[in-house]
Amino acid sequence: MTNKTHITVLKKEGVEALNIKPDSIVVDATLGAHGHADLIIEKLGKKGTFIGIDADPLAVENATCELKGTAIKILHVGNFREINSILKINSINRADAILADLGWRMEQFSGNGKGFSFQIDEPLLMTYGNEEEYPFTARDIVNDWDEESIDNILEGYGEERFHGRIARNIVEARENASIETTHDLVEIVKRAVPTFYRNGKINPATRTFQALRIAVNDELRALEDFLRKSIESLEEDGRLAVITFHSLEDRIVKHTFRSFAHDGRGIVITKKPIVPTREEIRDNPRSRSAKLRIFEKHEHSSTNNTL
Repeated sequence: MTNKTHITVLKKEGVEALNIKPDSIVVDATLGAHGHADLIIEKLGKKGTFIGIDADPLAVENATCELKGTAIKILHVGNFREINSILKINSINRADAILADLGWRMEQFSGNGKGFSFQIDEPLLMTYGNEEEYPFTARDIVNDWDEESIDNILEGYGEERFHGRIARNIVEARENASIETTHDLVEIVKRAVPTFYRNGKINPATRTFQALRIAVNDELRALEDFLRKSIESLEEDGRLAVITFHSLEDRIVKHTFRSFAHDGRGIVITKKPIVPTREEIRDNPRSRSAKLRIFEKHEHSSTNNTL
């Protein structure tokens, strides 16, 4: 069953951004714990269609059992970068609204043997899907890649302050023994960083784990693919809403939406991103970094129509 400890961020705002009508075709491209999906389906009538996509088969399985409402429901296991082909498979040409929530649930991945959490000692994989289908895992990166490549990942994907020191220590540590588990890596990171950083408010390995996860799952290029294919998959006047949780994602969404507007494909609805209220941050501290941006498709629109 769905882990009920997960709290959907910007739930109301994300769904309101879509301008849903009872007969709309709506895609939730990151189904997750189906918090947004529940509210979307409430707004759809019998003639409405809901399409839910998630790379995690368990999320789709749970949603299949738990989603209510009268709308047509189509659930699909897959990466959101495949949105246009997923729609075609289900004989749908265009959607009226598309939502992606880029937050990921620690509850979903902790204890599943993939090594996403530095709080549990697990093999270093970090693959959302079957690791046999991936070109490399987190273990491959830390044991086989050269220092410069590891350094670039930590700096570029993790925005890690001490990327050079951590990369150097990873390469030195593996000369003595291969790095196999999350705890192996955490200890290496702790030894690499200064005392003040090691004893800070967040685990010093947080950004290293983020960087490896992004690299293994090709998350940033997947996001770019998703945005490009989503605009192609939208009906005229349709809306695309994306909730991001770190600066790398938000930068991609912001610049891509601006590019769409410049090319006359529509208007950016959110000149500034919508962020959680103080009350939401108080009740769910994980929401503090969330940003919601909205784009509305109007082919051949003026480049100056940003609201």
